[in-house]
Order: sequence, then structure tokens, then C-alpha cells
Amino acid sequence: MLASLEIRDVLIIDRLSLALGPGLNVLTGETGAGKSILLDALGFVLGWRGRAELVRAGAAQGEVTAVFEIAPGHPAEAVLEAAGIAAEGEVILRRVNTADGRKTAWVNDRRVSGEVLRDLSEVLVELHGQQDDRGLLNPRGHRLLLDDFAGIDTTVSRGLWRAQAEARAALQTAEAGLARAQAEEEFLRHAVAELDKLDPQPGEEASLDARRRMMQGAERIRADIARAHAALTEGAEGQMRDALRWLEGASERAEGRLEAPLAALNRALIELAEAGEGVEEVLRALDFNPAELEALEERLFAIRALARKHGVLPDDLGGFAEDLRGRLAAIDGGAAGLARLQKAVVQAEAAYAAEAGVLRQARVAAAQRLDAAMAAELAPLKMERAVFATELTEGEPGPEGRDAVTFTVATNPGAPAGALNRIASGGELSRFLLALKVCLTAQSSGLTMIFDEIDRGVGGATADAVGRRLKALAEGAQVLVVTHSPQVAALGSHHWRVEKRVVEGQTLSTVSALAPEERVEEIARMLAGDRVTEAAREAARALL
Repeated sequence: MLASLEIRDVLIIDRLSLALGPGLNVLTGETGAGKSILLDALGFVLGWRGRAELVRAGAAQGEVTAVFEIAPGHPAEAVLEAAGIAAEGEVILRRVNTADGRKTAWVNDRRVSGEVLRDLSEVLVELHGQQDDRGLLNPRGHRLLLDDFAGIDTTVSRGLWRAQAEARAALQTAEAGLARAQAEEEFLRHAVAELDKLDPQPGEEASLDARRRMMQGAERIRADIARAHAALTEGAEGQMRDALRWLEGASERAEGRLEAPLAALNRALIELAEAGEGVEEVLRALDFNPAELEALEERLFAIRALARKHGVLPDDLGGFAEDLRGRLAAIDGGAAGLARLQKAVVQAEAAYAAEAGVLRQARVAAAQRLDAAMAAELAPLKMERAVFATELTEGEPGPEGRDAVTFTVATNPGAPAGALNRIASGGELSRFLLALKVCLTAQSSGLTMIFDEIDRGVGGATADAVGRRLKALAEGAQVLVVTHSPQVAALGSHHWRVEKRVVEGQTLSTVSALAPEERVEEIARMLAGDRVTEAAREAARALL
């Protein structure tokens, strides 16, 4: 239950404190007095989309605080728990809007996002505004209303619809890929055979190129290396050994002065021998068969030509060949793969169709219950002869099934049934809307229901019937009604009057709780207009 509403510096309200009670609460006042501002302020603190500029002119910020009393087990407790807020028997919502447009919200003194406010609003308040009949007139929303009435959950259907779409997309992708692969099958097989025959290895192109350059330069350097080898092994070594022999023969008579030169010469012979072996090894490496160079160049050029042909680097030819083999494997196994995907599509479509059938059965049963509930609600609203019927037809398949739902009415006996927007008048639409909302919220608990001029277009006995239905609805809940009907206002358990006044050059809206005699004056004003007569007062007392 909405226990209180406090508004500070919002639009044309400077300070307002409203204490609401259980049962039927009515707000009355002249057109333009500011009744809609109260709903704007309540919507603001509940996180609803509304006016962008709410701060009163000249004020730094506007603030709205709403206090809701909740019973143990109320659905709001789950929302609070999810937000990490303790449930303490009441929910205090406070939201501030600064003049520069910034909005900040708190729940039980914990700062929260607008999303938390909206989640709470769904379990705390149900607003039925002046524009709700647009939804009632639009058949696109009728299925959702029926599902809400029956508590039908379409989560499974939405999942199966997505699975069906994904299975179809996978099949289409596979079919397109197979078609492209089949179109180039001849090329793939030729290319794979060519690559398999050559079998290029990573790094092979660089290795072949280096060996080719060495072989091409071998003839040019081999002669010089051979002459150097001959000079080392035949000339220099022989002369050095002769010198060593002569010096060794003379060393005994040189009194030790030749020992150092002899040692150096021995070391030089060792180094000379190592140099000769190294040069000889190079000569052996430079020996090659001209046919080997020809074969090497042929393979090197074949690798490079194949790389250019396929637009890849020579070292990437192996990976490219693997990719082509994979595409060939897809062709070879494509029929089996398509069969699996086609089977998956059939299974997904069957699962969706089965769930759509379950939803159809649930909606047929719900339509019968809704029609019966509407008949019971329309009778007290002076529409006992009207027939409300929920029609189900085959519609376009979608995430919520394939049912099209249309609310039809026949307002008079013997008259053909038709869509609401073609059959019902403005006053009838209001009563259909009230009856439908009562049916839809019958299972809700702890909701504060707000009706914004739900009685428009009706008067006299019909307005009295609407008021009595609202009063009956309020016996087990809290109902807040904005009304211009004296018949409805007279049935309220609590009555507030909204007035617009000019104070020190500023237009302000005020709300006053009415005592019994003040209620007489207000209802008399609603009956008589600007000039309240004693007869109007007597009529007001009679209504009360």
C-alpha cells in the first residue's frame, strides 16, 4: 500500500505531503488543477519514463519520496533482496532531479539505479491511464494481455524459436558453402595433387636458394682455393720442414739460441697443417655434379611458381595445401553433413510446433476463462447485455507461438460482434478497460492500483456503477482514482481536492484532504459547476 507521497519543488508544486489510506482514494479538482502532476511525480519516483523537466522554476532540485507498506512475503522483497537491500516492512523510495537534469535515487537510504526503481514499481503499482484504451484497441497487444491473464510463460517458446532459426541458418550456411566448394571442386583436386606431388617443406625455399648461390659461385672460387691449397701443402710446408731440419742440425752448435725459433716453427707447422685441412674440406664441399644444380634449380623454381600461382609465401604452401584438403573433405562429406543439419532443422521445427500447440491449448482455455470473467465484470457496469469474446486464429509464427488474439464485442443483443475500435463507444471503452484490468489484476497481491479518469465518457447510473465496481475492487486492495465524476468521488473512503492557486505571483498546485462537510462542497461543485446551490449540496449529501 502507498502510505505517503511527499513532493518538493516539482513543476508547480512547492511542498506537498499526502497521506493515503487503504480502500478507495479519490482525487478531484478542476481541469488543469494539477492532478496529472501528482501522477507524474509518482511515476518519477518509480523510475517511469515521463517528463524530462520536472524541477520547479527557480528551484535547485526537485524531490519526490514515496513510502509503501508491504506485508511479509510481498513480491517486492525479492526485488529488494536482489538489490542487496533489507526488507523492513516498508519501502521508502526517494528520487532527486537537479536543475541540470541529473537524477539520483535511493531505496531505504541505499542508492540505486532507475532499473531497480522500475523493478519495484512492477510489483508495487499498477497504473491505468487515459491512454490505456489504445492498447485495448490494438489487436497486436491482445495476445500479451491474454498471456498476462493466464500467467502463460513463453520462455520455452522463445528459446525454441531461436533454436529453430539457428538450425535453419546453419543449414543455409552449409548449403552455400558446399555449393561454392562444388563449383571449384576440379580446381581443388588439381591443386591438391600438384601440391602433394611437390610436397614443399617449411624453410625449404630459403635452403635451396642458399645452396644454389653457393653452387653457382663454386667454379669461380675453386681454382683460387686449389692454388692456395697447393701452396700450403706442397710449397710452404716443404720449405718449412727443410728449414726445421737445417736448424735442428745447427742447434747444438748455436748454444741454445735456436730453441725459441725451433718452437715457433713447430707451432707454425701445426697451424699450417690445420689450415690445409680446412681448405681441403672447402674444396671437397665445392665439388658437385652439374646435374645436381639443374635439379636443385628446377625444384626451387617450381616452389616459387606454385607460391605465386596461389598468392601465398613459399613457406605457407604446406598450410595452404591443408586448407584445400579440408575443403575437399567438406565436399566429400558434404552430403552427410547436410543430412545431419537437415535433420536438426526438422527436429527444431517439430519442437517449436509442439510448444506452439501447447501454447494454443493454454490460450484457448485462458480465453474461455477470460470471457467468463469479463461477463461477470460487465454486468455490474451496466453492460450485462454486452458480449465480450476472445478470438484465436492462426497467425504468423513468432517467438511467442503462432496465435493471433483479438478481443471482440457485441454491445447489443442480436448485433454482430466486431473489433472494439469499431463497435464500442468512448464510455463503453472505459468500462471494457476497467473490466479487463480488474480481470488481469485479480491474481495480483499487494498492488496499489491507480485509475486516471477511468470513468470518462460515462455519467449518471453508469458512473455510479463504475464507482461501485472501483469501491468493490478497493475492498481487498488500495485503489487511487483521479476522477471528474461526482458519483465515483462520493464512493471514496478518502477524498483529496487538487487546486491551483497564485501565491506571490507564482502559480502553485495544492492538495487538501477533505473533511465530511468539505466533501459535500466539492461534490456539489462537481454537480453544479461554478455556482454551488443548496439543491446541489442536497444532491451531494444524497450521493454521500
